[in-house]
Amino acid sequence: MRLRLILSFALIVLISVSSVAFLARRGAAYEVRSFMFHGGMAGIPELVTALEEYYHLRHTWQRAEDILNGSLPGAGPGWGGPGGMRMPPGMMNMMGQRLRLADAQGNLIADTGGIAAGRLNESQIQQAITLQDNGVVVGYLLAEGGISLGSNEEAYLLNRLSRASVLAGLIAGSLALGLAMLLAYSLAQPLRTLTNAAGRLAQGDLSQRVAFRGHDELTELGNAFNHMAASLQQAEQSRRAMTTDIAHELRTPLAVQRAHLEALQDGIYPLTAENLSAVLEQNLLLSRLVDDLRTLALADAGQLTLERTPTDFAKLVQRTVERFEPQAATRQVSISLDLPPDTSSLPLLSLDPMRIEQIINNLLSNALRYTPQGGKIECQLSTNAPSAIPNAYTAVFTIHDSGAGIPLEALPHVFERFYRADRARSRAEGGTGLGLAIARQIAEAHDGTLTAANHPQGGAIFTLTLPIEIIPRET
Repeated sequence: MRLRLILSFALIVLISVSSVAFLARRGAAYEVRSFMFHGGMAGIPELVTALEEYYHLRHTWQRAEDILNGSLPGAGPGWGGPGGMRMPPGMMNMMGQRLRLADAQGNLIADTGGIAAGRLNESQIQQAITLQDNGVVVGYLLAEGGISLGSNEEAYLLNRLSRASVLAGLIAGSLALGLAMLLAYSLAQPLRTLTNAAGRLAQGDLSQRVAFRGHDELTELGNAFNHMAASLQQAEQSRRAMTTDIAHELRTPLAVQRAHLEALQDGIYPLTAENLSAVLEQNLLLSRLVDDLRTLALADAGQLTLERTPTDFAKLVQRTVERFEPQAATRQVSISLDLPPDTSSLPLLSLDPMRIEQIINNLLSNALRYTPQGGKIECQLSTNAPSAIPNAYTAVFTIHDSGAGIPLEALPHVFERFYRADRARSRAEGGTGLGLAIARQIAEAHDGTLTAANHPQGGAIFTLTLPIEIIPRET
């Protein structure tokens, strides 16, 4: 990219220098010819001023030929009077110029060529310099000759002017090219930095970041790269943490199984159904962990299959909550369910009942795990049909327990895999640390949401929201 920028700027500089040189040559040629044609080297402007002042003071051209020869001795400002300036004799014609002065009618008054009679023709009047007094034409001055340059001398002068123009253009072009290279370097350096950082990132260094300042496209690109690198680093950290957690979760039941099997093999424990039940329990825990990991893997890959069927969501919730009542009674925990007044009028929902039941099971198991004896779990189902979305149905299911609530530092992590606020107690209860993560994945697969918060009255509250298409009941 740097080479392309340099070549682009170089082309611009080349075109600019060529244009400047061409225009300078044309302008110089025009000015030189114009200057030489009007006898500029012989002091014509001063002569014109002197003649106009002379006529203004005397109102006549008598003895004006002395001005042409620079020999008028009279008084008066401008040509020999006090404080005035006397022109050296022969100044006007020392360069070989022929000067002719004519009155307003074109009649010759003076001629440095020695011919003072006759008149100027129309062509000569057109070439002559007009002399005026208070805006009135009083005469004409025709200057011919001056420095006489032949074709060789004129070409030499033009060549010198052209070389000067080209030299000036080259100097300007060199400066412009230097600035172009500096600009190209300043533009390419951030890209090189970004390229190097991307290369190191590809080699596994996920800590790479770039620092760009400003509000241009390069800064936006750098910010996007930093965001990508941070996401990759976080994903890699999560992957490593998950690998460590999976190994840890597998090690415990495997160690328990091995210990029991070795005890049975050595005869420490008799081979009875009671002693085998501990091995079976750990095997079931391993099977559940593998199933949970498979579910998460499918959800991450977007391949979690949902077998949607028309389902009575209220009955599904009621049936699942009733199944937990004996377990809650054993822990001396009360469970209540608040349903809409007329559940029979609710429409059927298109959802996967087994997956939704899995969400409710995980939420109730989690609530029972953290609700102390004598506590309570309050479940509520509410429905509404937003008017802004025709044929849409929103079901909101909440579970509020009377436990200690979720620690503020743990609240952002409750849906992370293998995260436990109390790892020892969760493992003792048989949890894998994946239940809430799976529940959220299933909810999102149904285009719903699952959130966790601390209730203002104490305890934790989980909210499951399912916006699902309505399926009317058959009449």
